[in-house]
Order: sequence, then structure tokens, then C-alpha cells
Amino acid sequence: MSSDIIIIGSGFAARQLIKNLRQQNKEVPIRLIAADSCDEYHKPELSHVFSLAQRADDLTRITAADYAEKNNVTLHPHTRVTRIDAAAHRIETTAGDFTYGKLVLATGAEALVPPIGGSELMYTLNSQQEYRRCEENLQSAKRVLLIGGGLIGTELAMDLNRAGKAVTLIDRSGSLLSALMPPEISGRLQHRLVKSGVEMRFNCELSSLARHHDTLVATLSNGQQITCDAVVCAIGLRPNVALAQQAGLETRRGIVVDDRLTTTDPDIFALGDCAEIQGKLMPYLQPAQLAAMTLAKNLTGNSASLSLPAMLVKIKTPDLPLHLAGNAGDADLNWEMQFSKAGIVAKGLDAAGQLKAFVVSEDHMKQALPLLKQLTR
Repeated sequence: MSSDIIIIGSGFAARQLIKNLRQQNKEVPIRLIAADSCDEYHKPELSHVFSLAQRADDLTRITAADYAEKNNVTLHPHTRVTRIDAAAHRIETTAGDFTYGKLVLATGAEALVPPIGGSELMYTLNSQQEYRRCEENLQSAKRVLLIGGGLIGTELAMDLNRAGKAVTLIDRSGSLLSALMPPEISGRLQHRLVKSGVEMRFNCELSSLARHHDTLVATLSNGQQITCDAVVCAIGLRPNVALAQQAGLETRRGIVVDDRLTTTDPDIFALGDCAEIQGKLMPYLQPAQLAAMTLAKNLTGNSASLSLPAMLVKIKTPDLPLHLAGNAGDADLNWEMQFSKAGIVAKGLDAAGQLKAFVVSEDHMKQALPLLKQLTR
């Protein structure tokens, strides 16, 4: 049997794994296969490309060739895996078949797009590759419609506005960041965006999208119409589980793994946005980093189990940045909120008075780490 470790996917989780594998073992053969260019970039920077007038190529930190040489990795860019034969420890790809000793699925997640007429006219910004396909149109667009008021949609709304574009944001909920915090807290950021010129429409969805000459006409569920030059959809992600399902692995919302990042096949592992860990999807950087450290040890003959501490989430909206942790979207929490010119300090307490979540903004963000230590899970 081959001793190769094959990794499918080239995103943050895959690269964190390679970094940790090389710290554990300099020589174990690693083969990375991905549908994109395999150039390294930092995905969170996609939320700020407009205000910085960046092109897709500006995001590249290390080219695929340099990355392969630096990390002693065999790369297969622009290559799709078509089938996993788990019994034979073999994968079939558009570049040929490869056998593995251990296989890691780091297939990420795809951006959701509503199944409506004209959905092909929307853009998503879930990768450098996606941005490259639409950068000309988005950079030149004067009026942009954003679908989704979650974390990414909110960051993009501020960035597009800072770039001088007329931005309209719609969301089916009643407030900004509704899955992450109560409206009393997000209202401060919402007010700041509106004051800067962002138009917001809540409690509605996009019903259809059509091209009209050189513009787009978006029809909302409330019957209103919006004319714009471009539409960006940021309503969430769906883990890429098709390969895992084809291979007979257990999947729910994501690819089910245990605390060692092992799937239901002992020689196949998963991490990153595609993985379901402890029954949860965790599309953030810190869980991917910790999972990569754990998996690297398990792939190189050591033994480790993943332990996930309370995690800090940073909302990168420069005019009014926020940090939060815990389940701040839990409707059963009792909130103690302090608002001042310096920002927000909001603490979510359970019925016993224990701290279960918090949100801090602006000058109060320095309280985030002390509060994180107090957080009970």
C-alpha cells in the first residue's frame, strides 16, 4: 500500500495541515489535489478587496510552484477528483489515478445561491477563483445589491460602501447579523452603515433577477424592485460532501468525523468547512487550525484528540469592528448591555447568571480576551 498522504482541497485547512505535518515529519510524501490554481491566499481578505482596489491576483501570497518547493509537496492544480475507491485506497482524478495510505478531505464549502429565476446573474465571493471571474464587473459596478446580512454580507456591505459604491442589502430576517446577536446589539453597526449610505431592507427575499439592457432588475418577495449593476449573494455555505457520500462515508450537514478527525473509514479524514465536528459545522479559522494540529499528529504516528475552547469571532467592519464569542444568537440568554461613545459591552447570561456569550465593539474590544477566559461552555 502507498504511504502517501493525499489531501483533496487547497484552502486554509489543507495548508494548516501541511504546515503541521511538516513540523512532525519532513519526508512523508504529501500529494495535494485541487480544482483551483493552488496559489496560496488569505480568504478573509476577500471582504476588503473593493476599498483597497485589489485584483484577484493581488491576493496571492505564494504561487503554487513556490509553495510546492517550500513544503516538499506534490501539487495537482486544476484537477478534479471524480471518485474515491476506499477499498482499494485509490482516487480517480482528471489527472489520473493515485493510491493513498491516508486520505484527507479538505473540500471546503460552496456558497449558497437561491434557486430563483436569474440566479446565474449573481456573483459569490467564496474564493479567489470566484472573485477572479467577476472582478471586472464588480470593480466597475456603481450600484451593488447584496443578498444576506450575515457576517460576510455585512463585511462586504461596509467595504463596497467605503469603495464609493451605492449598496443595498436585503435579508429575510428583521435585523443585521441576526444569527449571531440580538438586534439591540447589531443595531449600532446597522445604524452606522445606514448613516454612511447603505440602504437596508429586511423581512424580504430575492424572488427573481433579470437583465434589462445594461442593468439588472431584482424583484423582491414584497413586490419591490431594485435596479443595480451587480448582485452579490452571501446567504451562507453548504459543505462539499459529494465525494464523501460517493465513498460511502457518513454525512449529515457535513462529513462526520470524531475527535481524531477520522471519518467512518479509518484511513479517511476530514477537516475545515466540509467537516462536521461534535455535531457542528465550524467555518472559522481557529477550529481549522486546531483540527490541523490534531490531525497532523494522528497522521504521523502520534495520538491526539481535538479539544475546542470557546472561540472568538471577529467581524471585520473597520468603521465599527466587533468581537463576539459563545452562542450570542441564543434567544434564551439574558443580556446585560452597556452602550457608550467608546462602544458596546454586552454579556449574555443563562438562568443561573453564568456568562455564556458576549459581544464587544470598538474601544471595548480589549475586553474580549478577559471575557473569553470567563466564558462557560
